Amino acid sequence: MEPYVSTIRPSHPTAVSESAEDPVLTANFQGPTRTETDSLGSVEVPADAYWGVHTMRALENFPISKRPISVYPELVVALAQVKQAAARANKELGALEPQKQKWIDEACQRIIDGEFHDQFVVGVIQGGAGTSTNMNANEVITNVALEISGHPKGRYDLLHPIDDVNRSQSTNDTYPTAVKLAMTASLTTMLIQLDQLRISFGRKGREFHEVLKVGRTQLQDAVPMTLGQEFHSFATTLGEDIARLRETIKLLSEVNLGATAIGTGITADPGYAAAVVRHLSEITGQHLETAPDLVEATSDTGVFMTFSSALKRSAIKLSKICNDLRLLSSGPQAGLAEINLPPKQAGSSIMPGKVNPVIPEAVSQVAYAVAGADVTVMMAAENGQLQLNAFEPVIAHSLLQSITWMRQACWTLRVNCVDGITANTERLEAQVASSVGVITALIPFIGYTEAAKLAKQALATGRPVADLVVEAGLMTREDVTRQLSPSRLSGVHPITQTIAVVQRKGEPSD
Repeated sequence: MEPYVSTIRPSHPTAVSESAEDPVLTANFQGPTRTETDSLGSVEVPADAYWGVHTMRALENFPISKRPISVYPELVVALAQVKQAAARANKELGALEPQKQKWIDEACQRIIDGEFHDQFVVGVIQGGAGTSTNMNANEVITNVALEISGHPKGRYDLLHPIDDVNRSQSTNDTYPTAVKLAMTASLTTMLIQLDQLRISFGRKGREFHEVLKVGRTQLQDAVPMTLGQEFHSFATTLGEDIARLRETIKLLSEVNLGATAIGTGITADPGYAAAVVRHLSEITGQHLETAPDLVEATSDTGVFMTFSSALKRSAIKLSKICNDLRLLSSGPQAGLAEINLPPKQAGSSIMPGKVNPVIPEAVSQVAYAVAGADVTVMMAAENGQLQLNAFEPVIAHSLLQSITWMRQACWTLRVNCVDGITANTERLEAQVASSVGVITALIPFIGYTEAAKLAKQALATGRPVADLVVEAGLMTREDVTRQLSPSRLSGVHPITQTIAVVQRKGEPSD
């Protein structure tokens, strides 16, 4: 048989070439092929491929993203879990022969365990509301099952991708259910990394708890605080985001499985929806619930917007922290230089010795991508018409990519940056000693008007505030020293009572 040439995704293991004139990639199948037929006609499929005619057409139609759905292993596993649950429910209801169910079940389990993921080759961007992804899964599961049963690939007269593997299902309920499962699994691993990052910031907060520094508002000197308080606040804000993201898992647990085409459950047994969700809960270990209105659940993508918004919030706040780290480490000679970030690579091809804050920079770029993905999700959700949203593939891709990038960003920020941060204590001490902002702590004792006068004098002369207060006869040296101690300036030991104001020389007493 002559080699078959067709447009195909570059993720397929066969050799790939790309012409300068035509952006569509072509792959030469040098080995034998098999003929598969659908309602549009027959095509040749590589004999060793576990996918079939529907996947082949998707490869020809959508050579766009150059990324197969297998880049998201959680999605591949989720698809197999849905198909496994469907087979078990169909057998229970008498809609699928026990032997076929056994073959399908074993094939799905092997995919869940990590096998055959390279056979999920359709692009992440595709038309058809995920039909190509669903058919890719149906065909791979069928051919793995046929192989398990001792039959060659493509013997769909013995086990059929649609009549058997896709029984009682539609892309419109299996695909969004799989996407929700994949998002839940992916989010769970991301939250582990986000929590580890929170712990790392908390650890630095404890390490720096006695390191006094000047706080800033609007990039101008404000009142003193400790570096530990600053890092502890980073940990706190990440903890809040973890809580918000965990709340979305509950929303993702409501699925429309059993809705089939538009929510009416056509072609499925009346007891199928309850049975398949029960089996899927057992398989995944998650408490899943059938949506109360399957028509609404099939057309609505609001949960994805809610999830995307929570993810964007976390990403933007993480980027804000990264911006703070860049500012605090700026310099090292002409900037703030309050902390040192671990040097990870040479920062310039022309300036010797320059080291840039590359890790926070990379994490911020992830945040920008997550924010952009949120806009994509919003637009896709708004444009889903009537009983189905045709744009769920780009929603799934946008969110799964965002979760994946966030997970890796949290890891690299923790391991390659936060864990190695050190404080420039001498510089911080000098800044606090010369800071006019410390006089704010003395307002309860000398009043705002006197404090403002002395602050202006300190800025003009460069002299320490403490000396000016004592020389003015407003407080004793002992009282000034006590009130300007690091613990009181940072609020660790708040002022609980006033002390007597020292009478100015020559002034009458009250």
